[in-house]
Amino acid sequence: MILNKHKVNTLEFLMNKNKTFLAIIPARGGSKRLPRKNVLELCGKPLIAWSIEAGLKSKYIDKLIVTSDDEDILSISEKYGSDIIKRPEELSNDTATTFDALKHTIDNLEKYDYIVLLQPTSPLRNEKYLDEAIELLEQKNADAVISVCEMDHSPLWSNTLPEDGCMKSFLKEEVLNKRSQDLDKYFRLNGAIYVCKIDKFLENKGFFLKENIYAYKMDKKNSIDIDDEFDFLMTEYIINYKNTK
Repeated sequence: MILNKHKVNTLEFLMNKNKTFLAIIPARGGSKRLPRKNVLELCGKPLIAWSIEAGLKSKYIDKLIVTSDDEDILSISEKYGSDIIKRPEELSNDTATTFDALKHTIDNLEKYDYIVLLQPTSPLRNEKYLDEAIELLEQKNADAVISVCEMDHSPLWSNTLPEDGCMKSFLKEEVLNKRSQDLDKYFRLNGAIYVCKIDKFLENKGFFLKENIYAYKMDKKNSIDIDDEFDFLMTEYIINYKNTK
């Protein structure tokens, strides 16, 4: 494989970096749509193990830690090589935010330059995607990078409906009689990778900065974010299909 000069310089810089990356996997024990999903066995290992392994295999992650309120999740995470931190009770209820859990973890560790959020519900996001997102961060000299994927269907073909179901103004005039391939491409968050300077993250109370933030584009096939049983079964099918090729 031939790498362009800029790519090589980026890799050399990161491999000899003075920037440090802290990867955090937040994993609550409760899940209403798919109970105990973070520890459900997916093709031979717990769901959360897929994200742990991606973080540990990354060329750039300096520390990987799982934060959870659940003893089973913490025990499994240690088994697969992750450091762990027990989340306090006040950060384990339905009103607690992801930011709260991440800040608690940051506050209880030594200082790092960047935070990398890896949600355990994105098992098809492996170390290749993670490393490419971090390399994009360096190439762009960005403060933050967030993964996205192309939408299956343009949002221009969608709208809200009144109670009577009338579709009189469902589509805008500029969309009517247009082929889908002639419409602009739209992208959505896929939940797989969030990278941000820690000081910017804390100042902004989140990853969506007002400037110097870029999208890392992933393919749709590996962008599944497991929310329910259908997502889980679809992911299982994709992994098994890959293993047969």
